[in-house]
Amino acid sequence: MDIKRAKQEIRDSIEAYLAKDEFGEYRIPSIRQRPILLMGPPGIGKTQIMEQIAKECRIGLVAYTITHHTRQSAVGLPFIKEKVYGGQEFSVTEYTMSEIIASVYEKIEQTKIKEGILFIDEINCVSETLAPTMLQFLQGKTFGNQKVPEGWIIVAAGNPPEYNKSVREFDVVTLDRLKKIDIEADFDVWKEYAYKQGLHQAVISYLELRKENFYRIETTVDGKFFATARGWEDLSELIQVYESLHKTVDRDVVYQYIQHRMIAKDFANYLELYYKYKKDYGIEDILRGEWDTATLQKMKAAPFDEHLSIVSLLNGRLGELFEACYMTDAYVTKLYEYLIYYRENRVTAMLEDIWHLAEKDLEEFKASELLTRREELTLKRVIASLERFSMSIKGELFIGDGAFDEVKALFEQEVNVREDEIAYTSTTLQNVFHFMEDAFGESQEMVAFITELNANYYSIWFIKENGCDQYYRYNKGLLFDERQQDIVRQMEDVEEILNRGIK
Repeated sequence: MDIKRAKQEIRDSIEAYLAKDEFGEYRIPSIRQRPILLMGPPGIGKTQIMEQIAKECRIGLVAYTITHHTRQSAVGLPFIKEKVYGGQEFSVTEYTMSEIIASVYEKIEQTKIKEGILFIDEINCVSETLAPTMLQFLQGKTFGNQKVPEGWIIVAAGNPPEYNKSVREFDVVTLDRLKKIDIEADFDVWKEYAYKQGLHQAVISYLELRKENFYRIETTVDGKFFATARGWEDLSELIQVYESLHKTVDRDVVYQYIQHRMIAKDFANYLELYYKYKKDYGIEDILRGEWDTATLQKMKAAPFDEHLSIVSLLNGRLGELFEACYMTDAYVTKLYEYLIYYRENRVTAMLEDIWHLAEKDLEEFKASELLTRREELTLKRVIASLERFSMSIKGELFIGDGAFDEVKALFEQEVNVREDEIAYTSTTLQNVFHFMEDAFGESQEMVAFITELNANYYSIWFIKENGCDQYYRYNKGLLFDERQQDIVRQMEDVEEILNRGIK
């Protein structure tokens, strides 16, 4: 199954395992909770979905790559303990606490969260000395003589034997005690994630055109060559930073992440053209609603793959605006929550107290490790505004509700900034629709444009919240099933041309 479905299956299992009855007992006892085993190729996001699930379920996460451990660190060190059996004293070998189990208890102490996921990666690639311990762990949920704490769910991950020479197959006795989920790479599912994470539009658009290059592992006489989802995501982050530093991402740089020479070369060429089209067609001018007949004529004379690149560039810039609006809206909403608390407690609390309360909340959320990156950025932005508001009214003399009225006015300025940002983005979206109409009309390019809007989490959010008549008209009017089939056929033709060009 694809990783999106696998994520839902894991989350459903965890919610079921952690469900309690009216007496506070787990409805499925710990001993009956089957460990979850994810089997799939490397680099498709197994660890990332565990981090996402832990945050969404508001539980802890301890993750280990078991191949980095010895038997001593997993089981513990032996020591001699004297015990009495039947009136006689015996020397018995016991073990110190497993480093892995100790990490779970440390996580509970650190986060104050008593339930969580113990994630063991590459579980079927352990050394020969550690293999029996892993079987005991999966079957009895223990390392040595220490059990995994109650309320902690075991999730393990492994790679199929074709991807790793050191793989050890589990026997039927072990597999019969596991909830096994086989997963595979799926570009369409990954694309949703890519948009939500803000990956570089050039990466998304290239892979939309060359889906077969999304995940490839090949073994040749010269060694293994591969491209993985992890590699594309890491490369995307590098490209974004390189752009801000005005550095060049060439073929050699791409190959450091996409270790498949043909794909690295192909993408580097595509990225070069991507930047060229951005400059040649004046993408920023189009966003402002400024284009001339010469631009339209040049566009219409260009080949179809060039049209798709322009559509991708426009979608990419719109995506940045949509995401910025989303973040600003989240910030204003969270700021409003703190100011409501200030309004209700202003008799006993000053705004400075609310500012420090937000700082304390951030520290606690970070300690619990439940904050996403965007949630952390939002809360930091709120704290900065509360500090600025507090400094603005500090030392002023107010009568009655004067202080609150001043804070309310400052907040309204933030609301106005949000409304201006939304208005600018709405106008920009309309400009792009007008350009698409002038350049392409109801064409395959318009289908591609609407399709990418529908795939982007932030564009769907923005249009749902703020509306767009042109989007609704084209989304309803275009025959997407037929048009998408046509566009796929044309993309395949473009792929053949590109393939011929890079041989």
